[in-house]
Amino acid sequence: MYDIFSIKIRFILLLLLFSFSCNNAEDKQEETAFEQLSVEEQADIIHETILTLDSHVDTPLMFGRENFDIGKYNDIGKLDFPRMEEGGLDAAFFAVFLGQGARTPEAYETAKRRAFEIIDNIHQAVKENSDVAELALTADDAYKIKEKGKRAVYIGLENGYPIGYDLSLLQEFYDQGVRYVGPVHSHNNHLSDSSSDRKGEEHGGLSDFGKEVIKELNRLGMMVDVSHMSDNATFDVLEITKAPVIASHSNAKALCNSHRNLNDKLLKAIAENGGVVQLCLLTNYVKETDPNPQRDSAIADLRHRYDNYQNLTDEELNKVRIEWAMINEKFPRNLATVADLIDHVDYIADLIGIEYIGFGSDFDGGGELIGCKDVSEMKNITIELLNRGYSKKEIEKMWSGNFMRVFRKVEKTGKELRR
Repeated sequence: MYDIFSIKIRFILLLLLFSFSCNNAEDKQEETAFEQLSVEEQADIIHETILTLDSHVDTPLMFGRENFDIGKYNDIGKLDFPRMEEGGLDAAFFAVFLGQGARTPEAYETAKRRAFEIIDNIHQAVKENSDVAELALTADDAYKIKEKGKRAVYIGLENGYPIGYDLSLLQEFYDQGVRYVGPVHSHNNHLSDSSSDRKGEEHGGLSDFGKEVIKELNRLGMMVDVSHMSDNATFDVLEITKAPVIASHSNAKALCNSHRNLNDKLLKAIAENGGVVQLCLLTNYVKETDPNPQRDSAIADLRHRYDNYQNLTDEELNKVRIEWAMINEKFPRNLATVADLIDHVDYIADLIGIEYIGFGSDFDGGGELIGCKDVSEMKNITIELLNRGYSKKEIEKMWSGNFMRVFRKVEKTGKELRR
């Protein structure tokens, strides 16, 4: 273990050194001083001096759970404000997630109500912890909030199901703070085909209404999230959009052949679009691990009993979460490692470049690795990047710079389209 007090003293000295750097010789001295530190100390300094952002957490699913309080250090869940501070994470997109249900006017109305309830819960959680967190609405907000010593909370909508066929709802979601929309989740819907629907494609990509949704997202200045979309739907988005896209939690299919991961053709297309791929910490999308028959059987039984998680009531959804947690406890997953995750960084960087990589953990939605079990261990990602030889500038790009470049371009595009 290293002494955090001594690190802070050395950190202050380094900051003083940095502040006097004004030419190449002094820049070299700064670099040399930094390199003399241990990788743990370097990681601490990096997380103090840059903005770190996680583009996808499902922590709102934890709200209302007994013994969970996002303002306190919890033994359950993967993210809370104290653990964000401990892990050096400055900002996160909280997902408003709804599983796919029936496509009826009544069901769309119910989904809309539930979505706005989740958004209200996020607003309330931030309000109750205003001393340590603030709601962020623009790309620049996260930097301002970090300067105050607080955590920035953004909002994203995972699954466009609650939009129904009411395009005007996108404005309402925007007004409530939503800054990206993933049109589809695990099952095809009225907007788009999913990458994982066992019935196969329904629309051959985006539906006609889905195409209108993409255009409206561009106009409003909201990011389009292609994670969970089928390949054809993603290509449709890239053809239509006037702004770069994000994949808020997806990895490289070449390293892990998961339905949600992106093949080389898609990775190259997203880079050409100027977008960003936010790497996910969920083992199923990081590495193909050894079989776990007992766990697989228990999950298959749960899926069967709850109709493949479709058309669930709030009560049924809560029961699924409880049973899922029990399965995780009884039959622990075979987890990938942080090193396995950074293999995806190496691969994608070699294929399309550092400029198109970020991180979206999927914490509280399954994200967990050996070495990064929750947000308190996020610095281990930085340590592994340093061990692989990535520079401070490259690490800053991956932790926020690349994503914020996309965010700002989307904001600018929206302003231009609204003129």
